[in-house]
Amino acid sequence: MARLYSVFASMLLGMLTVFPMTGAAQDASLLFKVYCARCHGFSGHGDGADAGTLKTQPRDFTDCKLMRTISSDTMFKAIKGGGTAVNLPSDMPSWSAGLSDDQINSLIAYIRGLCPQ
Repeated sequence: MARLYSVFASMLLGMLTVFPMTGAAQDASLLFKVYCARCHGFSGHGDGADAGTLKTQPRDFTDCKLMRTISSDTMFKAIKGGGTAVNLPSDMPSWSAGLSDDQINSLIAYIRGLCPQ
């Protein structure tokens, strides 16, 4: 499954050379669509196209009460190292091979924006 995500993400990121985007917010939005939306849904509700195939329901990033309990450091570790890096199920793949630390931090900021404080 992680291999499929990697192939899908590589294909979409390859399109960036044809359709370049500007601005950090646009970049984070595109990264979210490429790496996260398949499971977490385009709006972050945990209802993506692949959510039903997973053992564990993907996190709902719009659940403000829950999201306030998750540190940015934990989110960083989960994105970079996968669910097992933060003692969560392995359904969440590691994106360390596809995302830089700056991109992960941009994603975290974008995800935090799905649940306004």
